[in-house]
Parts: sequence; C-alpha cells; structure tokens
Amino acid sequence: MSGFDKIEFNDKRDTSTRPNAGISVNIPAKNIPDFAKSNSTLVMPRRKKKNTAHVNFRASRKLFITLGIVILLIILISIPAYATYKSGLKAYREAKLIAAAAKQQNVALASAEIAKTQTLLKQTQSNFHWLLPLKLIPVVNWYYNDADHLMSAASDGLNGAQIIASSLTPYADVLGLKGTSNPLGVSASDRIKTAVLSLGKITPKIDQIEASLIAMKQEMDQVDPNHYPTLLFGKTIYTQLTNLKTFTDESATGVRDAKPLIQALPSLLGANRPKHYLVLFQNDKELRPTGGFITAYAIIKIDQGSISIEKSQNIYTLDDSIPNKPPAPAPILKYFSGVYQFNLRDSNLSPDFMNSMKTFRSMYQKAGLYQPVDGIIAIDTNVLVSTIKILDNQVQADGQTFTTNTDPHCDCPQVIYQLENNISRPVGYIRKERKSLIGDLMSAIMVKALASSPKKYWGPLFQAMITGTQQKDILYDLYNPQAQKGIEALNAAGQILPFNGDYLHINDTNFSGAKVNIFMQEAVDNAYSVASDGTITKTVTIHYKDPFPPSNCSLKSGGLCLNAEYRDWLRIYVPQGSQLVSSTGSQVKINTYNDLGKTVFEGFVTVRPEGFKDFTITYTLPFKVKSGSPLPVMIQKQPGATNNPYTMIVNNNTVDTFILNTDKTTKVNL
Repeated sequence: MSGFDKIEFNDKRDTSTRPNAGISVNIPAKNIPDFAKSNSTLVMPRRKKKNTAHVNFRASRKLFITLGIVILLIILISIPAYATYKSGLKAYREAKLIAAAAKQQNVALASAEIAKTQTLLKQTQSNFHWLLPLKLIPVVNWYYNDADHLMSAASDGLNGAQIIASSLTPYADVLGLKGTSNPLGVSASDRIKTAVLSLGKITPKIDQIEASLIAMKQEMDQVDPNHYPTLLFGKTIYTQLTNLKTFTDESATGVRDAKPLIQALPSLLGANRPKHYLVLFQNDKELRPTGGFITAYAIIKIDQGSISIEKSQNIYTLDDSIPNKPPAPAPILKYFSGVYQFNLRDSNLSPDFMNSMKTFRSMYQKAGLYQPVDGIIAIDTNVLVSTIKILDNQVQADGQTFTTNTDPHCDCPQVIYQLENNISRPVGYIRKERKSLIGDLMSAIMVKALASSPKKYWGPLFQAMITGTQQKDILYDLYNPQAQKGIEALNAAGQILPFNGDYLHINDTNFSGAKVNIFMQEAVDNAYSVASDGTITKTVTIHYKDPFPPSNCSLKSGGLCLNAEYRDWLRIYVPQGSQLVSSTGSQVKINTYNDLGKTVFEGFVTVRPEGFKDFTITYTLPFKVKSGSPLPVMIQKQPGATNNPYTMIVNNNTVDTFILNTDKTTKVNL
C-alpha cells in the first residue's frame, strides 16, 4: 500500500489453532517514532487475564472490616446503652418510692429516697454520656438531646425537692408529716412556737428552691414533644412531655410568685408580735357573690403560731352596732324583698373578693364593736365539713354532736342541717346569739385539732387547707402588702382575673332568704360557633334544677325554711367588648355594662322547688380566631359554687366535659 510500511503484531506462540492470533496493521511511515524505525515491525503484548480470586479476596476483606466496625460500634453503644437502661430503671423505681413517701406524708423517708434517686440518676447520666456519638446521627440526635435535657431537668428538680424536704424535716412532727414522737413531753403549742420562731432561718432557702426550679424549666424548654408524633409513638409520650413542661413552668412561676408570702410567714404567724385576724363564715347554702351569706364572724389571735379565739359572734350583733346605715344599693332594693338598708352582712356584692372586702372594711370600721385586725379570712361550709371528717367525723359543741353523715331532711351533711336547724328555724322568743353557734363550733374544731398528736390530724388538716384554698372555700385579704402579693399570685384572693382570650365567670346571688343552694343543681353548656371570616359566636346555657319538694316556710308553724323559690340575681362576666345577640330565661331584660375589666350581662332567674329553668345567652366575642390557631379560654369558678359540670361544644360537637371546682385554663380548637 503506497505510503505505508507494514507493521506486524506477532505472537511467537503457536497460533495455528487459535483464530485471529496475530494482527497486521499498516501505519504511515511518517507516523512511526524514530526509536522504532530500525524495526518496522512492532510486537504488542497481549492483555493479561484478571485474577478473579484476588479481586474476590479484596472485596471480602473490605466487607469483613466493615462488618467488624459495625459490630464493634454496636457493642460500644450497646454496653453503655444497657448500663444506662439498668441504672435508669433503678432511678425510676426509686423515684416512685419518693412519690409513695410523699403520699404517706413522711418527709424524712421522702428525703432519704430523694438522696438515693440522686445517686442513681448521676450514675445514669454518666452511663448515658458514653452514647455521645449518637449526637452525630441525624434525627437520632433529637432523642439523645431530649433524653439528656430530661435527665438534667430531673436532677435540678430533685435538688429543689431535697431542699424542701430537708427544710421541713425539723418540723415534721408539728406539721403531722410522720415526724419523731415526743419523748420529752413537749406540748404541741411549744413545738409550734419553736417551728414559727425558726421559720426565719428556713425562708431564705426559698431562693435556692427557686434557682433549682428555674434550671429545671430551662432544661425542659429544650425538650420538643413534637419529636414524638402520636402516629409513631402513640399519644402517651407526647402528652406526658407536654404535661411535664407545663408542670415545670407552673412550678417555677408559682414559687417565684409565692416568695413574698413565704418570706412573710413568720410575721403572719406572730413570730415578732401577736397577729389578729377577722374570720368570716360565708354560708354557701345561701350563695352570694364571694361565696355565701356572711352569717357569723370570729376574731382569732396568733401568737408565735399558737391560735386562740378572742371573740365569736353572729354577724347580726356586729351589724347592729353600726349607726346610720345608708340605703341598700339598687340590686338589693330591686331583687331582695323587704331589705331597705345596706347591712354589713350583705356587703359582699362584688364577685371580686378584694373589692367586696373594701366595702366590708369601710362599714366595719364604723361599727361600735370594731376591733383592729391584720387581715380578713373567709371560709364556707365546705371547710367545716372537710375538717370534721378529718377529726374522726365527730365534734362536740354547745352540748350537740356534729358529723358529716348524710341527713335525710336535706340529703346533705348532718352538720349543715344541724346548724340551720339551730340558726334559721323561727322561734317564739328572741334568740340573738343563735348564730354564735358557728363560732362555738369553730372553736371546738380548733381545740380538738390542736390538743391532738400532730401525727393524727395535722397533716390531713394542712392538706385540706391547701385544697380549700385552691377551690376558693378559703379566701384571704391580708394587710401585709408583701404577703398579700403572694396570696394574689397564688390566686387565693378571689379576684376576677385579666385574661388574653375567651373568658367566662358565672356569678349567682341567692336573694330568696332561704338555703336553696343545698338543693339547687346547676350545669353549664359553653358552645362556640365560628363563621368563615373567623367571627366567634358563643351561646352559654345554664341549666338550673331543684329536684326537692318545698319546705314549710310558714313562720306561724315554726317550720325550717330551707327550700323555697330560688331568686337568683345572675351576672355573666365575658371579654370586654362582647356584643349581646339574644337571650332567654331571664325574668327581666338583660342589662349590659362593664365591670372589673369585663363586659357583664345581668339578668334575674327564678326556679321553683321540684322545677327547672334554662337560661341561655348568645353573644359575639370582640375578636376573631385565625385558622389553625387554638383559642385560649379561662373559666373562673365562683367561690361557694360546688361540683357544677361544664360541657365545651364547638360547632355542635362536644369536645370536653369537666367539673368546675377550681379556675380552669384551657385551649379550644375552633
């Protein structure tokens, strides 16, 4: 071929039996390198065949190394994970013993169990930190961080609990918290005195408790319940974490707000000088705005923790010592037949206890029997019933026995019927001191409680006082500004509270003169309807029912008039700016006005014995709801109102039911 030299690719091995054993390629001479021109024939070696056995060995070796690393990592993670699980399980079991000790009201045992739990928790945290590599894994690091924050929060909470337990241990006997016996024969009053005088050394620890709770809250703030969707984990984990976050927030806030009260306790209990308090007995069976008709009062003295009653009288005696009473206010003149003067016993007309007590104090200071006091404490019949039940269900006063057993005359506790039988039954002679029986009963209760071993009654009585305060059976108006600030922070002052969202407070006032609230049943439907533009229309329906027959209310026959026609001055407090749409069930036209930062719808309802009445009011809220945003709701309980069921309804669907025994804050998805 012209222009080409012949290049042969030769295989010197025998190719006679192999096809295509050699290939001849003609390449232009100009393209042949100089080093190859001396020999125009190039021999190209044949490509060697791959050693598949060697390749498979290398792949297998990589696989084995990878598997080994994975197995090693599993082992390295499993060992501390198992250790964490075991120590965590022990800590959990120990924590349950803390709860059991607290339930037994044994503060010394609780303190010991807290210390054990702290040790086990530290071991769990130490084991858990060996799992640190998990933080490098996406998604898995969420759960590692959550667990880490939860354990830190538990540690902070245990620190605070131990401070509280250690502070209470020296006074466990006085508080009825399973303290040591009294081998030296020291009286209960002397032990109380020692405790009160020592409180000044204990209260500074409230700062340490607050610091522990704040640290716990900060750790819980880092935990996200949304990491545990109910679709994958069920509802329990999400709910428990959400509740725990709420609990820590409320605990930290509660201790912070209660600090002024706790720090003022020594002074309130007469550590430096005796304190005097006016105790008002509100009969919730004749329901009034702040809890009940003021029927009796007492002056108690607290001197270094020792309590004594200096005076106990019916409210009529104190009322009669006030000269030149003004005319009764409009609601009394309009709805309370036969009452024309403004009496001290009717002064609690505002549903806000602090406002009512301002009116009470202004009238009390004009009374001939006025005595300076350091504050006012109001209690109702629920306090009497719960206290007598704790005191072996039996207390003696004025030659009579009072119990909480059900009395068939009223299907109510015997103590209630017995008091009404003595106080309210008309007689043919003057009985001015008839209502002083309540004071005598209160005195008998105090004597029985204080004369006993602290272990027997004091723990349950202390708990009953806390419950009574939460349920507004006990209300406080203390003249110590620092202490009252703490009382108000604990919502123990019976105030109408500001709230950003929907608000509801139903306030009933029994102007019948009879004790109808022994029998009256009340249930509430709180219904929401939402328009396409976000406008919220509410319909509140109150179902009144008196299933009992009427009493013999004839003065001539001397009958005990407990059940009669219910005459209810009704006020409904809602967010300010709400607009009335319609109403049914009121005996008078609904009156709308503003009070205590709320809009008020005022009406009047009557219910006969063995009858029922529905009162319904519809109104629009002064704001609109955004799509997908839950509506915050506060429902405030009226003091003295007990066991009223509430039903929450959204667009004709029931979403919640509950008994309103304390103020309730919730969220409603509209």
